[in-house]
Amino acid sequence: MGFWELLLLAIGVSMDAFAVSVCKGLSTKKASPVHMAKCGVWFGGFQALMPLIGFLLGSLFAEAIVAVDHWVAFLLLGWIGANMLKEAFSKEEGCDCDNEKNADFSIKTMLTMAVATSIDALAVGISLAMAGNVNIWVAILLIGLVTGSLSALGVKLGSIFGDKFEKKAQIAGGVILILLGIKILLEHLGVL
Repeated sequence: MGFWELLLLAIGVSMDAFAVSVCKGLSTKKASPVHMAKCGVWFGGFQALMPLIGFLLGSLFAEAIVAVDHWVAFLLLGWIGANMLKEAFSKEEGCDCDNEKNADFSIKTMLTMAVATSIDALAVGISLAMAGNVNIWVAILLIGLVTGSLSALGVKLGSIFGDKFEKKAQIAGGVILILLGIKILLEHLGVL
């Protein structure tokens, strides 16, 4: 995977964290640099950590399934993308941003949300191990930086524009992940 594909992957996996950050920004009404930094660091940090863990786990059994690794990567990325699309289309307009949990930036709340939004990134890490030609350090650096930046921006945008971006972000993330899964499959089948 080249730089631009990894950047697209980073954008795709960051969309859940971005959507949550928009909701946090909406609930705070006035986003401060501290709120933006907290979301950026928590979400960016966990989005970088989880693919590394997934990559290490995937690397352990990659040799055993080398004949079908491209199918595994395709199915995992497709499943994650489809779930993001399903979530985006099953939600009623707007997020429930008026509850206290969304306005809370405590360690317990941020840890819970960071883990919840990065579980998909664990599966992406497994997919990266199956894809083979990936520099995991570049991948996790991009994922962490993109997620951190978009999460900080999401808090600000949420405080200004409300929940207009949440659904669109999840749709974009889902489509990107599905397309990357298809690309990996087609490359391994010799079509691309």
